[in-house]
Amino acid sequence: MGYDDNNNNNNNKAIPIKKISVLSCKLTVVIGLSSIAAATYCTFYDNVNKFILLFPSTGGLRWKEGLQQKASEAFLRQQKAAPNLRKLVYGSVVEADDSDDEEQELGGLFRVSRPQNSKKSQANGVDSSRFDPDASHNWDLEEMLNSIRDCFVTGKWEEDQDAATLLKEDEELYGDFEDLETGKVHKGQTGEQDQAEVRLIYVEYLVKVDDDEVQKKKRLEKKQRLKERFNAEYDDEDATYFDDLKEEMQKQAELNRAEFADVDDETRVQYEGFRPGMYVRLEISSLPCEFVTNFDPHYPIILGGLGASEGNVGYLQMRLKKHRWYHRILKTRDPLILSLGWRRFQTIPLYHIEDHNGRHRLLKYTPQHMHCGASIWGPVTPQGTGFLAVQSVANFRIAATGVILDLDKSVTIVKKLKLIGYPYKIFKNTSFIKGMFNTVLEVAKFEGASVRTVSGVRGQIKKALSTPPGAYRATFEDRLLMSDVVFLRSWYPVSVPQLYNPVTSLLLPAGQKDSWAGMRTLGQLKHDLGIRNKPNTDSLYKPVVRAPRHFNRLHIPKELQKALPFKSKPKQQQPKGKTPRDLQRPSVIREPHEKKVAALLLALSTVHNHKRKKAHTAQHAKHKEFLQQKEKLEEAKLKRQKEARKKLYRIQGQVDQKKSRSSLKGAPQDD
Repeated sequence: MGYDDNNNNNNNKAIPIKKISVLSCKLTVVIGLSSIAAATYCTFYDNVNKFILLFPSTGGLRWKEGLQQKASEAFLRQQKAAPNLRKLVYGSVVEADDSDDEEQELGGLFRVSRPQNSKKSQANGVDSSRFDPDASHNWDLEEMLNSIRDCFVTGKWEEDQDAATLLKEDEELYGDFEDLETGKVHKGQTGEQDQAEVRLIYVEYLVKVDDDEVQKKKRLEKKQRLKERFNAEYDDEDATYFDDLKEEMQKQAELNRAEFADVDDETRVQYEGFRPGMYVRLEISSLPCEFVTNFDPHYPIILGGLGASEGNVGYLQMRLKKHRWYHRILKTRDPLILSLGWRRFQTIPLYHIEDHNGRHRLLKYTPQHMHCGASIWGPVTPQGTGFLAVQSVANFRIAATGVILDLDKSVTIVKKLKLIGYPYKIFKNTSFIKGMFNTVLEVAKFEGASVRTVSGVRGQIKKALSTPPGAYRATFEDRLLMSDVVFLRSWYPVSVPQLYNPVTSLLLPAGQKDSWAGMRTLGQLKHDLGIRNKPNTDSLYKPVVRAPRHFNRLHIPKELQKALPFKSKPKQQQPKGKTPRDLQRPSVIREPHEKKVAALLLALSTVHNHKRKKAHTAQHAKHKEFLQQKEKLEEAKLKRQKEARKKLYRIQGQVDQKKSRSSLKGAPQDD
């Protein structure tokens, strides 16, 4: 920005003009003063948000100092703030290669053309969207000043761009004119009138600003007077004991605040306790009195909230897996402590597994390295909520982990039931069975059921008999024997025990919160009471003593004997009597030569037997060594298999852990 400094006026000041937004323009502004018309020529390189006309003063032209440096820094700052379009579109700009060879010989016959290394590509690689001005010009030289002198109002202008010429044209254009509609003649204003109007506008602006400040001060004073009047009216009333106490507490708080201003929070809490704002106060209703009397501030308490539907208790279906580091397997109907959601409670789970036909079969123990289902009676919890289980609070060790699957009793758990009976009457393929049922009603419930014998003969229950109670008639594929045992395989539904015992360890005195004991397992009860299991005598292993069976002689009817061939017909066999003495073999008396031959044969047979026994002993030793070697190989093989199984179980455990983590987030996954 520039202006002609031919006439200085001390009373002239800067006046804000409306905003101008142009990219590059030449603006000529003519201001009428007392004795000169000043022309201003401006060039804008970027958006200009405010344009101010400066009137010359006697204070000197300090704003011209460092003008070129300031403009250069502002332009560089704007250029660096602008985004690099080539870099955004094409990535990093390719650096120019110093080599001038655009082609490379290959084998002396062909040339490899690399257009990306050409000078044209290097020129295109330069970011043309940015222009970094060369700051190496020496602006103190006279030639540099003369080269840019025409860029300002002090330079030599052409006649059609001179300030005086443009001023005359403006006076002719905006001079005296006549309004054709009203007939009124308007005369152009002189320079003194323009200056007076500008001064008047500036004075009005200052007066307006002063009026706003005065009004603002008046409003503040009015508010202060109202506040003092209210305080005076309030203080005039009779002060109560509560007011005095409150004032005393306020003074004490101010003294404490001033005293502990430079003390850290930990030391300050030790002297004056927790201040308001450093703690949260909660009010909990229907709380047992033991929780307050036995409260231990060193024992952590976790607070949580429950949904509107989580206050009910019902059946829960879970997917559970015994923890791999727990030293025992879990048994059905043994109490288990669950940490589920915001609750800790003790319940009795039933473990089951789903067969291929959709039947949920009861398990006596949890599997070693796989998931199984579990049904409990407990608080209603949203599906996908994870839980962990422990056996006791004192001996804390995670026994199992799992996730909630369902919230209803849609799963029917069944266990295998085996009923045994014995035949007491046999009529060809029909038999009367007793000892399996007790009443006619039980037989009626199982009419049409399939039965079978230990030997594998299949049959079906037909109808109940009047006597004895529980007997029935059944038909079989073949004729039974009186020694056969008939059994019936069925499935019996099992109900889930309704036990929900919350863990009330927080109600115990301090130091005893880890000694909470709920329902004990059957094994713990027997151990504490010194009860030993009496084994069932029928379940013990004992030697089987069977009397030899005597079968009747085979009786073949005579009609059938006639049809048989001769070799298959029964022969008339007579018992052999005692051999007469004269028919027995007489004793032989050997000759001397025969004795020598017999002695030689005995010696040879003795030597042969000795050699054979020696060979047999060597063979036995060799075979024993072979067995030992084979046993070593077998042990190495079993060890490799064991390591492979461990590795497989480890990988499977990691996969199950990932699945359990994803299921804890609320996305149930099937095994």
